[in-house]
Amino acid sequence: MAMKIVILEDNLDRQAVMRRCLADRFYKFDGHFFDDAWEMIRFLEDHLAETLVISLDNDLELKPGPDGSSVDPGEGRQVAEFLAGSAQVCPVIIHTTNSHAAEDMKNVLHAANWKTKRIVPFDDMNWIESDWFFAIRRSIVGPTKHKQSGSRS
Repeated sequence: MAMKIVILEDNLDRQAVMRRCLADRFYKFDGHFFDDAWEMIRFLEDHLAETLVISLDNDLELKPGPDGSSVDPGEGRQVAEFLAGSAQVCPVIIHTTNSHAAEDMKNVLHAANWKTKRIVPFDDMNWIESDWFFAIRRSIVGPTKHKQSGSRS
């Protein structure tokens, strides 16, 4: 069973850049994207143990419902609260411009011993290829080890 990278992101353009980054370096893992917090929680209920890293946006756009009304897709905070009630299995990247929500998610996750990393989106979507992807990579493969030059006696 393939390990999973699970992402809450409702913007299709950002999803496309994220998918491209993951396909280039982490094609062996299953990338799962959600634009609805409740759907993501249902997925994680069954697949959390197979998850390598989670990335959470917070503010999700309303979705059109079947009768023309709007459906509330929830927010990243609800996913963070679900995770806080679960055993810590992987790092969580928080990628939202909403500073208050980011701090709330970080606090609820830290209280439950989850490791987090905050990425602040900037410069249209350039942050995805630089900061976000670096955080995903580091979460999966760990920090880069540098060789010391010279030898110690």
